[in-house]
Amino acid sequence: MTLEGVPNDEYFRTFVQARHIYSMVAAGRAGWTGPWRALVDETMRVVIARAKRPDGFYVHRLDRDAAVLDARADLYDQAFVLFALGTAGGALGEKSFFDEAETLLDTIEANWSHPEGGFREGEIVDPSVRRQNPHMHLFEAFSALHEASGRKRFGDAAVAVAELCRTRLVDPVSGALLEYFGEDWTPASGDEGRIAEPGHCFEWAWLFERLARSGAPNAVAVSDAMTAFGRRHGIDAQRGVAINEVLTDGRVVNGKARLWPQTERLKVAVVRYHRTGSDEDLCEVADAWTGLRKYFLPEAQHLWRDKMNEDGSFIEELAPGSSLYHISCAIWEMCSLRTSEKALESAS
Repeated sequence: MTLEGVPNDEYFRTFVQARHIYSMVAAGRAGWTGPWRALVDETMRVVIARAKRPDGFYVHRLDRDAAVLDARADLYDQAFVLFALGTAGGALGEKSFFDEAETLLDTIEANWSHPEGGFREGEIVDPSVRRQNPHMHLFEAFSALHEASGRKRFGDAAVAVAELCRTRLVDPVSGALLEYFGEDWTPASGDEGRIAEPGHCFEWAWLFERLARSGAPNAVAVSDAMTAFGRRHGIDAQRGVAINEVLTDGRVVNGKARLWPQTERLKVAVVRYHRTGSDEDLCEVADAWTGLRKYFLPEAQHLWRDKMNEDGSFIEELAPGSSLYHISCAIWEMCSLRTSEKALESAS
């Protein structure tokens, strides 16, 4: 949307449609009385009917009439379709969405399984570089599907991705989550193989915290390591925000700060506070929320800026709809602190 609240309908990315499905469910759970169930059901069925290719993969973009605009298939997009199917299936009690998720997983496994673990990324990104990011969202999707459906296949898939992360994606010295890899999951050469995004460290840590609730061994240790690295090297004290990229030794690569790392910093702080009850985690909840609020327009709190420069100014651009999912998830985690409001107020 423009910063005046006018929608831009130039194109519709499939993964954003999937994210909006989550956002509507989160709003409904948080108490919104609008027609979120109807919106979720309609959008999910449009995605299945219009964005699905004959080979079972989902396309990258639709136009304003839900006709295919970019027919390429990407693992990142498939992960979010799986996530939407789990979210919508659970919220609406619609078993057919879980069945559709199994069908899509069949397609991914049959075509993109990689002999070194994980999956190939499809038809858009450079295949010579493997990335952690789509695998993180597969972890999120499988976890949501298992929680909503109880189907063992999804739980096993979530654990498999978590194990891939624990054994191959985390730098054993610094505890940082690495971003870029070769075919066999060895870090990419040079500085590219040492890049860590604090936001992704927080996001994976949040997922491991949730996995730890089921008694998964080593999950807390992985979360502790990634959270510690992100907090130690990834937060600019002057601006009070999580920055984009650092190296494993803490040197800053990209000191700008997008909106979404702020939400991931907040999410992991909340779930860790539930586990630890520590003052450190509680203060992080308050500090992360303060950092996130900088991105909302002062005159229109329902709109946001996405990219903060190193001097604290913002890049002038459209408000990306993709951010709503991050914001919704962070606020939903905050809602879990309703029983701890006095403690939160004391930290603020």
